[in-house]
Amino acid sequence: MSYPCYMRLPHELQQATEIVDLIGYTPLIRLRRVARHLPESVEVYGKAEWFNPGGSVKDRPAWNIVRTAIERGELHADKRLLDATSGNTGIAFAMIGAALGFGVTLCMPANVSEERKRILKAYGAEVILTDPLESSDGAIRAARRLYAENPDRYYYADQYNNPANWQAHYETTGVEIWQQTEGRITHFVAGLGTTGTFVGVGRRLREYKPDIQLIALQPDSPFHGLEGLKHLETAIVPGIYDRTLADTHLAISTEDAYRMARKLAREEGLLVGVSAAAAVVGSLRVAEQIVQQAHITGEEPRAVIVTILCDSADKYLSERFWDDETL
Repeated sequence: MSYPCYMRLPHELQQATEIVDLIGYTPLIRLRRVARHLPESVEVYGKAEWFNPGGSVKDRPAWNIVRTAIERGELHADKRLLDATSGNTGIAFAMIGAALGFGVTLCMPANVSEERKRILKAYGAEVILTDPLESSDGAIRAARRLYAENPDRYYYADQYNNPANWQAHYETTGVEIWQQTEGRITHFVAGLGTTGTFVGVGRRLREYKPDIQLIALQPDSPFHGLEGLKHLETAIVPGIYDRTLADTHLAISTEDAYRMARKLAREEGLLVGVSAAAAVVGSLRVAEQIVQQAHITGEEPRAVIVTILCDSADKYLSERFWDDETL
């Protein structure tokens, strides 16, 4: 089923309908075993975004960016799509490019997982590796330089500043979460990378429920292993980021995320990526704070907390932390 908010594709692109119609409507999974120390009245859920055909939440904004550019005549057979990525949006662009028949050039840090590089190669994307010490900011600078040098060759998707990014989540992800929780959601927790997920879902949910709590997660250090997330205090802040939206900011350590990834695999049967694990760390922290506050006031703690499980672990299995029993 395609999103009702998305316009029908032009006739010449109908051959890609099958793949893009698989984007969205992902399951919402209750996390029980990692949350077993919480009262039953405090519910923690993760939205399983690896069910998207490209394997991550980034299929949503990538498709909305491409669809919008095609409708405006900005992306066509004579241009290549260009963008900076830490991996998942690039994979989504490469998948859609292969399906629709346009070229894709991606700038990305050289230290992204080998699995991501191999997936992009399989889709036929051109990959330009950038200085790993500059993280995603280095990839952004490289993409900007390349576009400035060859503006006629590229459509620069610019996911960090393109409103079609957050609008995808406003029109789809936020609506799905509201429907799947039957409007019971009380807290939404999400990491900040491009910030599109947090901004789009947050804006939609706040319209539905003005008193909802929106919690933003960041790495606790500029030098971290949480691929896809930004330490905004020391990074290029995306133009689509809305600083007024978050009620609370939480800092998550790489080590805590690694431990949670292993815990989710072994206790929940969920093999998720590192940023998804970080989101669960933050969600449980929020839940524990709710319980502590309820004990102080003498009230029964009640909450429905939803976070985004951005992708599965299939792009991270070569990482050494899976074998580190000291974590």
